[in-house]
Amino acid sequence: MSARLGVTRVAVWKHIRRLQDAGYPIESTSKGYRLTGRPDMLQPWEFPGREGRMHCYDGVESTMAIARGLAREGCPEFTVITAEQQTKGRGRLGRIWHSQRGGLYFTIVLRPNLPSQLSSLTTFAAGRTLAVLLREVYGIQAGLKWPNDLLVDGRKLSGMLSEMDARGEMVTFVNIGIGLNVNNDPSADEPTAVSLAQILGRKLDRRDLLEGFLERFEAKMRDPHGLDRIIAEWKPYAVTLNQAVRIVTTRESIDGIARDVDETGALLLERPDGTLRRIIHGDCFHQADPVSAG
Repeated sequence: MSARLGVTRVAVWKHIRRLQDAGYPIESTSKGYRLTGRPDMLQPWEFPGREGRMHCYDGVESTMAIARGLAREGCPEFTVITAEQQTKGRGRLGRIWHSQRGGLYFTIVLRPNLPSQLSSLTTFAAGRTLAVLLREVYGIQAGLKWPNDLLVDGRKLSGMLSEMDARGEMVTFVNIGIGLNVNNDPSADEPTAVSLAQILGRKLDRRDLLEGFLERFEAKMRDPHGLDRIIAEWKPYAVTLNQAVRIVTTRESIDGIARDVDETGALLLERPDGTLRRIIHGDCFHQADPVSAG
């Protein structure tokens, strides 16, 4: 190794020690060093071809806050910020997103050529991408609750939050924050939540999961027509349509039947008097859901 890398054996030993301290299981033998496994950790070098766009942290207040700063400084599209733990992770309407170790918490920076009123389509694309990945690769029948939660048998598996910045009528960036329960146990903080490990009865490799999502989502966003039919593609996975729901905003709560989602992502809510109301944003609770849940 020292000859191939052009460094001393002491230098190799120091780098090996740093990797061991970082959590990599490396054995020292008479024949050299041997990597005996891969730890469940996220580091830029674990994502070949994306290293320069990956920012991986142990603990932060919020990956969304870091992404906002990087986006305003001009970071490239598809920059990703991950954290093993967040101390101020946020859900919709200012709720706390509990971020225990073992979950997958990240924000991705997008720069779509979209008018600001269509920026929410990117979140619908992210939700559908994740749902399809979980179904096709892991055999988990995840459903989509408007606007951007993933449920399994009515239990919350993942939540998303987006922030948008615009110049004039056009988007300059959209940041999508995703929290996915993977190897953690979220039930103590949110009894109606569940993790992938709890569903499958085994732990998952979070790196493979994130890599799979990024590959699919980037391909979707790079397609010039990738968002043209995203609402139509989202609907087959929706578990909200034709359900009795309550929509909670910062100003009001509205009950009705979720009849459809229009081409911009707005929910069409049928009120008790038969009229339709177009809901642009808010938290959606199926009537079987506890309304106080996050």
